[in-house]
Amino acid sequence: MRNRVALLVALGIDNFGSGLFLPLGLVFVIRVVGLPLAQAGSAVTLGALAGLLVPAFAGRLVDLIGPRTVMICAHVLQAAGVGAFLLARGFAGVVGASVMLAAGQQLFYSSQFSLIADVAGEGPKDRPFAEAAMVRSAGFGLGGLAAAGLLVWIGREGLYVAVMIDVATFVIAAAILSTLVTPAPRHLRRCPGSVRVWRDRPYLALIVFSGLFALTMDFFLIGMPVYVFNALQGPRWLPGAIIALLTVVTSLGGVVGLRLTRKLTRIAAMRAGSALFAVWCLACLMVVFVPKVFQPVYLLGATLVLAAGDLAFGPRSGALAEAAAPPEARGRYLAAFQYAFTLAAVIAPAVVALFSVAVWIPWVLVAACACTAVVGLGRVGPRLPAEAVSPTGG
Repeated sequence: MRNRVALLVALGIDNFGSGLFLPLGLVFVIRVVGLPLAQAGSAVTLGALAGLLVPAFAGRLVDLIGPRTVMICAHVLQAAGVGAFLLARGFAGVVGASVMLAAGQQLFYSSQFSLIADVAGEGPKDRPFAEAAMVRSAGFGLGGLAAAGLLVWIGREGLYVAVMIDVATFVIAAAILSTLVTPAPRHLRRCPGSVRVWRDRPYLALIVFSGLFALTMDFFLIGMPVYVFNALQGPRWLPGAIIALLTVVTSLGGVVGLRLTRKLTRIAAMRAGSALFAVWCLACLMVVFVPKVFQPVYLLGATLVLAAGDLAFGPRSGALAEAAAPPEARGRYLAAFQYAFTLAAVIAPAVVALFSVAVWIPWVLVAACACTAVVGLGRVGPRLPAEAVSPTGG
């Protein structure tokens, strides 16, 4: 229990710092470092692309030395990356800081599922994953609120404060993991062998369909403000309110979502979540037929549909990915599973850019991806280990 509480506290602190700085990262590069928008965006994007290389070797590292050690290193690397933004003086400096930060983030994501599973012990991991998602969502949301407060109360100097606090949160999280979380016994560590995730076609399919889930969520985060402002000419407060509503529901409803879907297999719950994503896309597209005065309430209601899909899909996908991985190669499998989220983050901006072509194209495309996940998960389910799809016990 001490290990679980300490891990959740570390995750909450880590995500508070991320919520504080990540939304302001590009703003910091423009206003403090002084790069024009085009150069700033290019520098940060180069860093993010470099981070895509990390999961390929991070999983082997997790199997060799354990996820706890890897996550501690991830926090230290992220602290160094964020701190490097304070020292950046031009394009090259921003690229260097972005590479360190992105590499640390991917190292973190590549080890978090394995560490949560180790701390949870034997049995199904649906609830531990749901609890971790709730804490991380709450921490990120609180960090976002703190970032907004810093900008309002302090102004430009608040950007410096956000960076320094973010560095501190990574250091504190690393210290908590080092002192309060007991490493897994040596005999539980996995050793690299002949198992190759890239040859496991059912697991690769699971990564792809989980990536379609991640695409929906990333599209929501960056596309909803564009849709509200450009297509609907909605009020300025609406995107923030929509994101805040999603954060509150997912922060508080993770365990409730598990209870409501307890009679479903993991695959069935994930298919239900994907179907809800498709419904959300259709609902958002149809908002143009709603009287303008009612559009904010309508979109807030549609966000509840998205939140329900997230609660049904999210914890189940992580638990299924962990259970379907061979024990001797769990680190490598779960690191590969991280590509579902990293690639979605890269693709989502391009999908949002399609609003410039026609306002309906992104919604139809994302809805089609969600429907593809519904069909694809139904077909891949029987090819995954039966005990992973339908676990027995708590």
